[in-house]
Formats: sequence, structure tokens, C-alpha cells
Amino acid sequence: MAEIGVLGLGVMGRNLSLNLADHGYRTALYNRHYHVTEAFLRQCREREPSWRRLQGFREMEDFVNAIERPRRIVLLVKAGEATDLTIENLLPFLDPGDVVIDCGNAHWLDTIRRERELRRREILFVGSGISGGESGARFGPSLMAGGSRVAWEKIEPIWRDIAAKVDPQTGEPIEGAAPGRPVTGGEPCAALVGENGAGHYVKTVHNGIEYIDMQLIAESYWLLKHLGGFSNPELAEIYSRWNQGELASYLVAITARILSQPDPRGAGYLVDQILDRAGQKGTGKWATDSALALGVPANALAEAVFARYLSSMKDARLQASRCLESLAVRPVDDPRDWSEQMRQALYSAKICAYAQGFQLLRAAQEEYGWRFDFATIARIWRGGCIIRARFLNTITSVYQRNPDLANLLLADDFRAALHRGHPAWRRTVATAVLNGLAVPTLGAALAYYDGYRSERLPANLIQAQRDFFGAHTYERIDQPGKRFHFDWAGGQQETAVE
Repeated sequence: MAEIGVLGLGVMGRNLSLNLADHGYRTALYNRHYHVTEAFLRQCREREPSWRRLQGFREMEDFVNAIERPRRIVLLVKAGEATDLTIENLLPFLDPGDVVIDCGNAHWLDTIRRERELRRREILFVGSGISGGESGARFGPSLMAGGSRVAWEKIEPIWRDIAAKVDPQTGEPIEGAAPGRPVTGGEPCAALVGENGAGHYVKTVHNGIEYIDMQLIAESYWLLKHLGGFSNPELAEIYSRWNQGELASYLVAITARILSQPDPRGAGYLVDQILDRAGQKGTGKWATDSALALGVPANALAEAVFARYLSSMKDARLQASRCLESLAVRPVDDPRDWSEQMRQALYSAKICAYAQGFQLLRAAQEEYGWRFDFATIARIWRGGCIIRARFLNTITSVYQRNPDLANLLLADDFRAALHRGHPAWRRTVATAVLNGLAVPTLGAALAYYDGYRSERLPANLIQAQRDFFGAHTYERIDQPGKRFHFDWAGGQQETAVE
């Protein structure tokens, strides 16, 4: 009998199946189109040491019956209607106590609904965020589970086995996994983060931070290239050097590799031949929608999403570039100093990006009745996932010391870093603006920092305007807790409003 089943053999399903098999789990496989299952198994027999632990099935009923009870079935199908239809087709073959684990990029509200509906039928449901892409699924992802404690206990040993591992002393990811040779030992990047839709929500916020981080790195690359005048090999060396210090992360590491990759079709470098139109799958928009709904000022997140929207308007940008006045870019006098300034700006903005993400998590737990352990979330993001970074060790420590910290910007470690870095950050944004180079996310993160640290903001004028045209009332500094309306047309009368 199989110990677990995987339903859906797209890229993630195939690779997660191999991960399970490498860790010794007998795994049943099912795909709506059986020829996909056959082709996958044929490839496994040719190249995968653990292929004997995989068994494919043509019929869904046979697939379900081949899994030992209580069954554990992983869904890796398209989010939305396809997931609902798959669950509907599965239900006739399930028994009370079975566990269905949705590892797709589901919206958390869908997961809340599905968990409630299946609970009525005594079926356990887990919505598990999974990050790390194809390689992560194959050799160790970050796994963010949402569900009941009972459901988690049924999958916890497996999730801890197949997750990415970090060194318990350094917090650094343990590398070296290969087909048939999984990483053993270390601290697993898997945890139960909350009930029902909590896992998929945490994954959505993860992706929102990912959007910001990628856009920040892209802006730094653009400024180094156009104002610093660095060549691609020089840029690759800069990012490689940065990856040895406080900016060490998966995204910075792959940026160095990307910039050093020659074009396989001719002279030059591949990155210069890639169209500047970025795609997306919607999770950044979901995170932004949630920030707006919850009233969280995640402006860097919104700008990162909008930057992708703007990049998609390629034809419009081409036309505008021919008729809208531009500025002549004036390279900086000292490229070496510019690269150090850019490093400080990038790190400072990155702190604000994560601060906005954790603020969003804090607001969501109040809205949905979850209770997040922020140190645990930071800990399981240290390996396997796309935003894995060295400074997540610091975030983990910060929240372990003070779980109720209002904002990451207030932590001593980050306050000191921002104090050191914000002058260079300001010069960087100012120089970009004066040269007509767009830095939407670097600028938005700086505006967030300056707004959050300001005792007074110009919102007093906005409140006066709202009261003038709509009688929306205002509060007075000298009489806290009371609301007032002024007769702006009449000129003298102020009235206290209950």
C-alpha cells in the first residue's frame, strides 16, 4: 500500500512525488490524463533511483484505494474551480479521517471554505503553501501548512522529512541534495502556521515580499548599469560580493548568475536579449488586495505589482518614449562609491519590504482569527523558498525575543541598520529621479520609512478638506477622543459631534 498519494502531475506534482520517493515514501500517482502518468513513470525508470516507490493509476478510485488509511492525498492542480471539481470527484472514495492537502496556489478564502465544507463530512483538509519552485519541490521546499492540529499531526512527519533543511547553528540552508540522496539532519523548513486558510495566506504574503524583493533588485541593477556604467561581468561580480554579506539571499545569488550568462545564440549576454515585460500569476495582486482591505500601508508591495503591470505595456511605452521628453543620464563620478551606496539603499529598502509583509500578517490574524508565530514563519522561510535570505535569521531572533513587536523597523538590529543606511538610500533615490530613471519600489519603501517615523503627517489638512466638502468631522489635538464639525461656509461655528 502507498503511504501517500499525489494527484496532479504538472511540474510541481512530478517533483514533489520524486521528493517523497527519495525520502522512502511509497507514493501513489494520479493525473486526469493517464498518458501524462505513463510518460512520467517511464522517465523515472530511466533516471530516478527511487522510481520503484512510485505507482501510477488510470482510475481515481483505484488510486484512492491504493493508499493506506487514514489516507493522505496531495492536490497539485490548478487553483480555483479545478480544485473544487477535483475535490468533488474525490469525495465519493474518501473515508472519515482521511486528509486532503491542497498544495496549489489557492486563495486563502477558498481554503477556509473548503476546510469548513470537508469538516462537515469528517474529512480533514490542509491548505499548505509550498515555495521553492521546481527545484524546491524536488529537493526541499518551504512548507507553510494551514489546518487543524489533528490534520497536521497526520502529515507532520512527512512534511518535516521532505522540507528544506537549515543548519541549526548558522541558519544557513543545507545544500547538496541529489536524486536518491536527500538531505538528512538539520532543521526542517516546515510548520503548522495556523488554522484553515492560514498556510495559503502566509504563502501569499511570502509571494508579495518576493515581488518587492525582485523589483528592488531589478531597480538596483538598472541604476548600477546606467549610472555606474558597470558591464555585465562587473555587475555579476558586485552581486556575488553582496551575496557574501548582509544581502546574502537566493535572489541576489541567482542575479549574479543571470548577469554572467552569455547569450547562447550569439555575442553578448542573455539578460540583454530578454524582453522587458514581466509576467505574474496573481498572488502579488492578492497580497495587495488584502493590504487594501485590511488597511495596511504596504505601498512597496503595491508599487512592485504596478511595476509589472507597467512593464506589460510595452507597445504603449515604446510610443511614449518617442514623444515624451526624457533626461540625459549623467553617470556618477565614482562608480565604486555608487555601488556601495546602492548596496546600503537595497538593504534598507529590503528591511521595509519585510516589515510591510509582517505587518500584513499581523493584521490578517486579527481579521481571520489566526494566531501567527512570526518567529516560526521567518524560520521556515530561511531555506527552500524564493525569499530565503541570511537576514531572516535576524528576523527570527527579533521575534523570538519580542513576539509582540509592533513593527520590524523598531527592532534594535534593524533600527541601527536603517540609521546607517538611510542617507545613502536618499541619495540613491534622488540621483535616480534627477536622471529620469524610475525607482518605484525603492522610492515607495523610503516613503514608508519616512511616513512611519513621522510624528506629524499632513493628514490634518485632508481631514479638514473632508469635513469641508462632506461634513466627515475631525478630531482636535487639544481634545482627544471627541469629534467635531466646523461650519466652513458660515465661518465661525464649531460643533461637537457625538
